[in-house]
Amino acid sequence: MNNITLAPVQTDQPSHLMPVFSRQPISFVRGRGSYLYTENGTEYLDALTGIAVCGLGHAHPVLAEAIAEQAATLIHTSNIYEVAWQTAAAQKLAEVSGMEEIFFSNSGAESNEGAIKIARKFGHLQGVSNPKIIVADQSFHGRTLATLSATGNKKVQEGFAPLVEGFIRVPFGDVEAIEEAAIQHPDIVAILVEPIQGEGGVNTASQGFSYLEDIRRICNQHNWLMMLDEVQTGNGRTGKYFAYQHTNIIPDVLTTAKGLGNGFPIGAVMTQGRGVGVLAAGNHGSTYSGTHLGSRVVYTVIDLIQKENIVANAAEIGAYLVDQFRAQLVEQNVIVRGFGMMIGIELPKDCAELVNIARDKHHLIINVTSGNVVRLLPALNMNHQQADDLLKRLVPAIKEFLA
Repeated sequence: MNNITLAPVQTDQPSHLMPVFSRQPISFVRGRGSYLYTENGTEYLDALTGIAVCGLGHAHPVLAEAIAEQAATLIHTSNIYEVAWQTAAAQKLAEVSGMEEIFFSNSGAESNEGAIKIARKFGHLQGVSNPKIIVADQSFHGRTLATLSATGNKKVQEGFAPLVEGFIRVPFGDVEAIEEAAIQHPDIVAILVEPIQGEGGVNTASQGFSYLEDIRRICNQHNWLMMLDEVQTGNGRTGKYFAYQHTNIIPDVLTTAKGLGNGFPIGAVMTQGRGVGVLAAGNHGSTYSGTHLGSRVVYTVIDLIQKENIVANAAEIGAYLVDQFRAQLVEQNVIVRGFGMMIGIELPKDCAELVNIARDKHHLIINVTSGNVVRLLPALNMNHQQADDLLKRLVPAIKEFLA
């Protein structure tokens, strides 16, 4: 603790922060692996990792060293010039994603904005003057105006009308609704969906990942772009590097962020197939796209995921946790869904208060989404001992809450 520089907050002054976050009454000053620590040294098991961000855990020594070295060397020059680390990061990301062209953004929402722009430009190149994109109910794609317009959650849209037009909404997993939309709207040019709806309750479609195969077939039939939002499901989270790799298909456009930088703010929109070459010079950009520092972070994160067999570990430990939760909560009438280290425990009643109970009584950081789903997004390199620690903290908390 003696080596930590604490923030010089003036406690007698207002924070001056916009009140857009409902913050919990706790602050952490350091982290290590799967654990977080307060200023007084109290330890908490982090089963949320910054909402699926810190897949390698907190303060990974190799990543910390790379960041420090690059920050002391060169952080940013802009894309007026060649950026060698950006090229290296793109090559590394292409290797694990199967994609061909990559644009680095600063967030998941910006990545999805890029996908929306690609779809619209693709439509115009096809002679469609008013291109439409199919999106799903209960989806979440971001909070910029275009991405919240694409999002299937009226709560995040309230107060921001008029929304961006051009989105056709269908029930998640309803292939017939997509096929009917194709008949009713001849100006559709793309479909944008999440393989697993994280904010929607850690859900796949009812038919599982075959839904993605149906979407691929329909997109091929109509010459549409298949666009997958893997902001949360990418980078090893589901036990594959990208969730679409649970199938035999590949999308035309793929977006990601969160775990891509392990806490450093960076995202990517990627293309292959019909998506390649749609955006040309001057069509898109960002001052901070693929900085020297951000790109080295991406390269290092992917390299560590590969060298430390993180994806396989996420699959193994995630399956263990799901099996244990099902066994230990068999009498609690819960539904456990799991895909690698993306786990949802659906309770028979709303459970927002469980976040506070877990934190205050069990020193465990969790999240509740969709009202009654405990969402767990642990570090992908969590070991069996830490997984058992998670079980020892959360199972009693759920049992107490439902008693």
